[in-house]
Amino acid sequence: MAKQRIESIYFLRLIAMLCVVLVHVTATYYSTLDMGSGAFAKYHFLNRIIRIEAGIFIMITGLVFFFNYYKKQWTKSVIADYYKKRVFYIVVPYVVWALFYEGYAVLTQDRSLSFVSVTKNILTGDSYYQLHFIFLIVQFYIVLPLFVYAAQKLSFFKRYMWLFGIAIDAGYYWLNSTYNFTDEVLFLKAIGPFLLGGWLGLHYLEEKQKASNKSGIVYGIITVIAGSLTSLYYYYVYTVGEIKVSWDFYEYLNLVYLIVGGYFFFRLTEWISQKLTADKIQMAKNVALYSFGFYLLHPFVIKEVKRVIPIHNNYWFHVEVLTQYIVVVILCYFIIWAVHRYFPWANLIFGKLPEKSPLFWQTSKRQQQRQERYNEQTVNT
Repeated sequence: MAKQRIESIYFLRLIAMLCVVLVHVTATYYSTLDMGSGAFAKYHFLNRIIRIEAGIFIMITGLVFFFNYYKKQWTKSVIADYYKKRVFYIVVPYVVWALFYEGYAVLTQDRSLSFVSVTKNILTGDSYYQLHFIFLIVQFYIVLPLFVYAAQKLSFFKRYMWLFGIAIDAGYYWLNSTYNFTDEVLFLKAIGPFLLGGWLGLHYLEEKQKASNKSGIVYGIITVIAGSLTSLYYYYVYTVGEIKVSWDFYEYLNLVYLIVGGYFFFRLTEWISQKLTADKIQMAKNVALYSFGFYLLHPFVIKEVKRVIPIHNNYWFHVEVLTQYIVVVILCYFIIWAVHRYFPWANLIFGKLPEKSPLFWQTSKRQQQRQERYNEQTVNT
């Protein structure tokens, strides 16, 4: 019996990957456009509403690992294999890129280089602006077996895991904002999307059947409303300061956005994966498998592309931002593909990669046809 696969994962990764690059490319609006202008407000809205990508990435983490590990017994060998893979495919690439960005910051930002500061930055995810998220994901990998074990033993926790995630997430924020336990980014700050993903992984077959239900439209509407309110709240309260209200409400509103939005995008991508042919899914998969590499690589590519395609505060701004975005996505993909194709230890740089490295438009059918033509040519010669 073939193992059940979650095809929607590839589309979720693709959406999150493209959004995270867009977040960092459009971030130039803040230093380029005039605050208070219409263009500034519009780009601010876009830049904030697509930040659901972080919640999607975290949700994917919970979904995949609960789906794969829930039925396993946590023996010593399983635990050892689990942590070995996490170290090899996540921690090692993270350290490699943290060291790269430490050196890159020395060259481009006049950062001082010392063993103490480098070590501290690596341990806290501060070597470069995007690496704090990898630091957060590593924390989830460390505690994941505990949550899987809890779901195995506690049926109530398994049934309402998404609700536990919301409660723990909101409770942690309230306690930390009240008593100021730490300024570091801990996994509890994002446990809502993580346990939502875990719940989806445990109830995948049931939720898969709901992909075509019209209730998905309702979740989509709520997602747009929650995302819009979150973005507008951040703009008027935090950015321009026109409204003086408690910041706490933003955190709770954003949590609603991440949870409802994450669930909506799961339903949406399940619907898409059920409508597409296997070849089209394979094309999405060929790109989505590089999502971790995109996250590690794209800030460097953005920085270098800006040297060639600068951004100006005039009517060319929109064209230049769009051009930058397209160029960055294309360059990131082909850099990762080239390393995957020609470098024997690519896994140490970009995390777990498939054995083969087809270009994104090459489906299994096309690869087979190419192989057959090659075999025919070999015979004829």
